[in-house]
Amino acid sequence: MKMSVIGCGYLGAVHASAMAELGHDVIGIDVDAAKIDLLRAGRPPFYEPGLPEILTSATASGRLRFSTEIADAAGCAVHFIAVGTPQKPGSYAADLRFVDAAVESLLPHLSPGDLVAGKSTVPVGTAARLAALVAPTGATLAWNPEFLREGFAVEDTITPDRLVYGVAPGEEGEHATSVLNDVYATALAADTPLVVTDFATAELVKVAANAFLATKISFINAMAEIAEVAGADVTQLADAIGYDGRIGRRFLGAGVGFGGGCLPKDIRAFTARAEELGRGESVVFLKEVDKINLRRRQRVVDLTVRAIGREVWKAKVTVLGLSFKPHSDDVRDSPALDVAVQLYGLGVNVTAIDPQAIDNARLRHPQLTYTSDLEDALRGADAVVLVTEWPEFRGLDPEWAGALVRTRTIIDGRNTLDAAAWRAAGWTYNGLGRP
Repeated sequence: MKMSVIGCGYLGAVHASAMAELGHDVIGIDVDAAKIDLLRAGRPPFYEPGLPEILTSATASGRLRFSTEIADAAGCAVHFIAVGTPQKPGSYAADLRFVDAAVESLLPHLSPGDLVAGKSTVPVGTAARLAALVAPTGATLAWNPEFLREGFAVEDTITPDRLVYGVAPGEEGEHATSVLNDVYATALAADTPLVVTDFATAELVKVAANAFLATKISFINAMAEIAEVAGADVTQLADAIGYDGRIGRRFLGAGVGFGGGCLPKDIRAFTARAEELGRGESVVFLKEVDKINLRRRQRVVDLTVRAIGREVWKAKVTVLGLSFKPHSDDVRDSPALDVAVQLYGLGVNVTAIDPQAIDNARLRHPQLTYTSDLEDALRGADAVVLVTEWPEFRGLDPEWAGALVRTRTIIDGRNTLDAAAWRAAGWTYNGLGRP
């Protein structure tokens, strides 16, 4: 099919490349000329495993091209809206300026029978409002939420674990469903579960999923807070309750908490929208989920200061990780970067390292000391803080690292290290919610 993808940030660039890789004829459109130049050259403006390969393959095949001109979307049968919905300054609510601008700029180039498919995460009620704008053109609107995991976004787009279509009732909905079935024919042929529903449900699916995952993470971190004062081990606790099929072990890893460009801002926007609808009490628990999450960052800072045990401004601390999760260079609302900045604010001599996120971190916080050399990062450290569980940090040899540092003290902000092995190597090991 011939399709456009409006917005070539993280979501849009991945979606456009994956659709072209599946055989569709795709044009990606963005107002950022520098971003478009990079994509034309086969260079993603962010780190995502597998994306450079399909981007290069799709552009070389001629099925994928990029433009800064919205008029180039004319003639496409499907138009995906993949722009960002950041948090409004000074508010929990989502900023829909970019979604509205994308749809409004597209209106003059729509033809009867076209489908506008929203992928951006938006507050419930947005699709119905936009459908009214699109209707006079003879085009149809659907909402097709994304469920991408950073680090696995290519896989999640090409082989999704489910598809959701939010469509209008009647013939319009049937048309939208038919078009989207053609778009996702490969996934549907592989028996990918499909839910065809109304606009509101499709909008709620993404924020409800993120709210649930955030709640699960904050729940185990709340248990870690109890474990720390009770002398229990939250990791063993998570193992034990995770055997219950109704609960499961995934997302029960206690630590420094969640971050990134989705979970924090999505649960806040969900809370704001619920309050607008007069049902704020239904999701009031999400405010506590957010508070618990932020408290864990402070707990890592406190553990580090306590471990140093003297004037912190005389200490060197190595921070392992800057991205909010491994296999990403995303530092938006990153717990790791937040910990590094808080320590720096206390006067600590912070040296931070990350396999991919140093450039993005430096743009936001140039005051920190960065290095890409692990040996250099560890040398002379009074404490080491692991806050992003990259494989190279998880697999660190405690004996090798111990020969470089000044003091064998480690704070495991992700509870990902073998505590017994580090202690056997002479380290003072500090986990979260672990004795």
